[in-house]
Amino acid sequence: MNQSIKKALLTVAALISITAYAQKNDAIINTEQVQQGIARGAIVWDVRDEKSFLEGHIPGAINIGDAGNTLRDHNKEDYIATDKIQKIFNDAGLDINRDLIVYGARGNPYAYFGLYTINYFGGKQAQVYHDGFDGWKSAGLPIQKERQTSAPVSVTLVPQSQLVVSNAEMLKLAQSKSVQILDVRTPDEYSGKDIRAIRGGHIPNSVNIPFEDNWQDPATAIKLGKKQVADNSGMTLKSDADLKKLYANLDPDKETVVYCQSGVRAAETAVVLKNLGFKKVKVYDSAWLGWGNNLKAPVADETFLNVGALNAKLSAMQNKINQLEEALKAKSN
Repeated sequence: MNQSIKKALLTVAALISITAYAQKNDAIINTEQVQQGIARGAIVWDVRDEKSFLEGHIPGAINIGDAGNTLRDHNKEDYIATDKIQKIFNDAGLDINRDLIVYGARGNPYAYFGLYTINYFGGKQAQVYHDGFDGWKSAGLPIQKERQTSAPVSVTLVPQSQLVVSNAEMLKLAQSKSVQILDVRTPDEYSGKDIRAIRGGHIPNSVNIPFEDNWQDPATAIKLGKKQVADNSGMTLKSDADLKKLYANLDPDKETVVYCQSGVRAAETAVVLKNLGFKKVKVYDSAWLGWGNNLKAPVADETFLNVGALNAKLSAMQNKINQLEEALKAKSN
């Protein structure tokens, strides 16, 4: 074959491949798509803690430590100042304007929180690898342990407020019949049995579908804790067909607001919904912490946190710890 013709055909094939990627460009990708992303020069962001990262990660990945701890205020669980996040990203070479792939452990919502963070600050080319490092490792692909430094960048982060719902907006939306509200917390949190703010319960008219229901086996985390399963393969995402069944009672053309305790679990379900074709999905970022602590906000199945009882339990627990420490000290002597 004439070399010029061969070169032209290869160029056309490459353009077709790029166009197909641009058209599909699913937010949630698999192992093969991660490999393709790396081959085309995508930045890979590992959102896990530093210890896990240094024990093994996808070669060339960037790590800034546990994303949930590094980027959020530990008390309010809101983002730290934008200029601080900007410095962290720029120093690490995490250019949000580039093609980006975010991952953590399989099914871990903090990978989706990383994707949500990139989008919130203006990035538009990020994707999430749901199976994460577990999927990469089980595929027998190369693993890197040493930290690889990336050249710093200079990118200005601009919060996209239109992607989230504020407390004031949520108060209005909660009274609107044109919006569907999805609570992705546990059934105990939703019912008010598990109180994680001043009050327990849920936003009136919200529907409860725990984010774990996106997994092939929603009980995987519990089973791992009880050593009933050997690995987290049950956290693999359900098929699109099964996910559509899960959300069959929701209207994909209707505005949908997703919330949890602090926005992390909601980020996973929000991306899943968008991948299924839901057109108007937003995250209520202040989530239950913002709603439950606002005594003017209406709550269904309302319960209150008994601070006195909680302090008594903490005191009793501390006494037991002190007794155990004394017993161990006496035994060692």
